[in-house]
Amino acid sequence: MNRFDWHNPYPTPRLPVFARNVVSTSHPLAAQAGLQVLWQGGNAVDAAIAAAAALTVVEPVSCGLGGDAFALVWDGAKLHGLNASGVAPAAWNLEYFKERYGEAGGLARQPKRGWDTATVPGVVAGWEALHAKFGLLPFGDLMVSAIDIAERGHAVASIVAQKWAAAVPELRDQPGFAGTFMPYGRSPLVSELVRLPDHARTLRLLAAKGAREFYEGEPAQRIAAYAREGGGAMTAEDLAAYRPLWVEPIGKDYRGYTVHEIPPNGQGIAALIALGILERFDLPALPRDGIDSQHLQIEAMKLAFADVYRYVADPSAMEVTPEQMLDDAYLASRAALIDPQRATHFAFGMPKAGGTVYLTAADERGMMVSFIQSNYMGFGSGVVVPGTGIALQNRGCGFSMDPRSPNVVAGGKRPFHTIIPAFVTERVNGRQVPVMSFGVMGGDMQPQGHLQSIVRMLDYGQQPQAACDAPRWKVNRDFTLDIESTFDRGVARALEARGHRIKAIDDPYMDFGSGQYIWKLSHDEPERGYVAASDTRRDGLAAGF
Repeated sequence: MNRFDWHNPYPTPRLPVFARNVVSTSHPLAAQAGLQVLWQGGNAVDAAIAAAAALTVVEPVSCGLGGDAFALVWDGAKLHGLNASGVAPAAWNLEYFKERYGEAGGLARQPKRGWDTATVPGVVAGWEALHAKFGLLPFGDLMVSAIDIAERGHAVASIVAQKWAAAVPELRDQPGFAGTFMPYGRSPLVSELVRLPDHARTLRLLAAKGAREFYEGEPAQRIAAYAREGGGAMTAEDLAAYRPLWVEPIGKDYRGYTVHEIPPNGQGIAALIALGILERFDLPALPRDGIDSQHLQIEAMKLAFADVYRYVADPSAMEVTPEQMLDDAYLASRAALIDPQRATHFAFGMPKAGGTVYLTAADERGMMVSFIQSNYMGFGSGVVVPGTGIALQNRGCGFSMDPRSPNVVAGGKRPFHTIIPAFVTERVNGRQVPVMSFGVMGGDMQPQGHLQSIVRMLDYGQQPQAACDAPRWKVNRDFTLDIESTFDRGVARALEARGHRIKAIDDPYMDFGSGQYIWKLSHDEPERGYVAASDTRRDGLAAGF
């Protein structure tokens, strides 16, 4: 196992947490909800579901009952992958959007908010699938904390309040939004009490009747009726037909470990491509926070995104396979394009034919869960179904309106997705063993956060909280670069001198993600348990016993 340098060179109010049972989330009340379930005899999956349900209440700007989810679960012997991302309503196609929104540049216009961005919610079905396969406690027991918080109310946390206020001007006129998320006629201030009684009612219904009720019972009927009233395309049939997918995780070896991601339609493969490229360079020989190491990581990430934005879509529509995109010879050819002294604007290659919350939980039985759920942009579509607390996501924005793209919009199809859980394993005496469950929230920042965290831990031996707290950069879709305010000014100037185009960014929450990490301390001494970290860029907490 890796031996960390436990010193943290970055300013932080948090220390790593050591425990045999641990939950790390972006909000303290959610972490405690998961921990309570572990204390009651539940396992890490039970804890993850309980924490996820609580997060829909205490961090509604980032996730909700109308969102999506993905998970990686180490069951004690094997890694499992779950894709609970939603699909487009059956009525969606290019003509649908052209008729409603017209064209620009020869392509259908694409809305950013409202009914025509809302894909079928996957998160509740994801909870159900995880519980059916791995859960120990009754499903209803996992909703108890979330119901209590929604009914009695909670004092709004600092960063949640900040993002809530930022979303209101754009969303206040969306159907149902103000009635649920503007309890004072505005966004709540830090520490103000917020109750979500409609949300609690839906959670109670799920606790009593099971998660499938969301897709076939009263909630589904309310969603479909409100869609008809508001001119949306989502139907009761769309909801009833939805099922999440169990998938085989994809992975890439790096420095003696294997990093695992969910396969497309998600962007996790971007982190694996970048790591596969960096494997060709001797990063440990370069100063950890110096210009040469940072430049190589940025260039590898740009190469990865060039391919991901071109090829990743619903697997049924992809022109190449993940295996082709991760082929060692292909990645070596991509690595050869990097100029160690100069930034390059990369085109996609030709592989040979052949607002989000993240949480993690681990228990002393050896089960580890990497889980992520999201409404996409803050509060998603902005549409909230009256009487339910269900805020629908806007993942439809992930589709392309280009008929030539494998990611072109179509009914029943899953869009390109940003949210990605991750996991690290190692081979010891011929068998695969778990090392770390982790993730980084924040749109396109997610695979970049994975890359930067992994490099810091595996190449440079930084402990999880330090790797989490370190200043970050972010490659944008136009291949410009954002630099966090704490990033070394001298290195930033050196990056500009090498040709990187840097933008000024003042908001670390939105632009540089937020991670949670749980690392298993020893294979030989399981009683040592885990070390956990929670990102200071959110209101989070790592807690254990």
